[in-house]
Amino acid sequence: MTGKQAAIQIIRKLRKAGFEALLAGGCVRDMLCGKKPKDYDVVTGAKPAEVCRLFRRTIKVGAKFGVIIVLADKHQIEVATFRAETGYSDGRRPDNVSFTCAKEDALRRDFTINGMFYDPLKKDVIDYVGGRRDLKKKTIRTIGKPAERFSEDYLRMLRAVRFSAQLDFKVEKNTLNAVRKYSTNIVKISGERIAMELESLFAAAKRQKGVKLLIETGLAKKIFPIFKSKSKAQFAVKVFEFLPRQITFELAVAAFFAGCDSGEAMKNLEILKLSRTQLKYIKFLLEKRDYLLGDLSLAQLKMIVSEPYFEDLYLLQKAIRKAEKKGLSALSAVRRRAKALAGKELRPKPMLNGYEIIRLGAKPGPQVGLVAKELYIEQLSERITDKQRAVSWVKDWLKKHKS
Repeated sequence: MTGKQAAIQIIRKLRKAGFEALLAGGCVRDMLCGKKPKDYDVVTGAKPAEVCRLFRRTIKVGAKFGVIIVLADKHQIEVATFRAETGYSDGRRPDNVSFTCAKEDALRRDFTINGMFYDPLKKDVIDYVGGRRDLKKKTIRTIGKPAERFSEDYLRMLRAVRFSAQLDFKVEKNTLNAVRKYSTNIVKISGERIAMELESLFAAAKRQKGVKLLIETGLAKKIFPIFKSKSKAQFAVKVFEFLPRQITFELAVAAFFAGCDSGEAMKNLEILKLSRTQLKYIKFLLEKRDYLLGDLSLAQLKMIVSEPYFEDLYLLQKAIRKAEKKGLSALSAVRRRAKALAGKELRPKPMLNGYEIIRLGAKPGPQVGLVAKELYIEQLSERITDKQRAVSWVKDWLKKHKS
């Protein structure tokens, strides 16, 4: 059973019980655009308790907001009661929720293209907000007054930019002006929610368009003060032009901050509350910018190529060079040398461990670490190829550094 079939099965059961039920939101938009929806959401006149009585397997994720997850086959279908919302004192959640009809439910939604319903049994689109018109015009427009929609959830400003990048739609003039006017409020949203929107934006088909909008609306500099610098912002747009279609979120973030100092960039990124792994990844890419352009020894090459982030570092460096309109010969040479290492063990086990180095006469402590590090570089450089030579090298090193 597909997700769509599961959703239709739920709609049939709700209808049989006497409740109105329809497909809603993004899945309707995607179907009308000829795209396959990722998820299928159902809206209904049935209240949460009634949904739970009708379906044996449910999860009460937001019952007070009228949202129940119904488990159908292997699918989790969101079933929401038609509702109206009032009073958004925190700029995110409604203070009051009342269950209502389909039309009122449509009027509380964010953008016209997301406010349509679809009756899969009658194959009929139900549009109270002019969504079909804006789909044809390829326009992102709020339902009702932009100021009201954005005050209900400030993240909608970022969503407008994200949808523009994903769908390659323009943002309607009044909606765009409202984003500019209220952009300061974006920082009232949690960093985690902002990060999720940015991840979707950076993965969008027209992400460069999205990055431009992010900067032009003022959202970029409100989230990341470093982008008050126009040159840094403009460079970010240029770098995005030269990234491949499929990239990681971490590479996208590094590309966004490509014109910024690493330390400042990492400080600005604190707002997003990213994981330690993500921050380590991004920090590596930013700090190692230009590293591949240097005269790398064989040992340095092996160590950088063996890094899990090497491929993204190469792509970032390539995009930066193209954005700067500089040559790629040094970078291409590194790529050729890296390919020549195919089949070789890039990070082999050290010839000697710390205890063995101490037995050869090294003093426990910093000296052991220094000897081990330099010995390993010799090993990676392939100047030392067996244990006997490693022992001789350590003895020679200790003689030279006896004092």
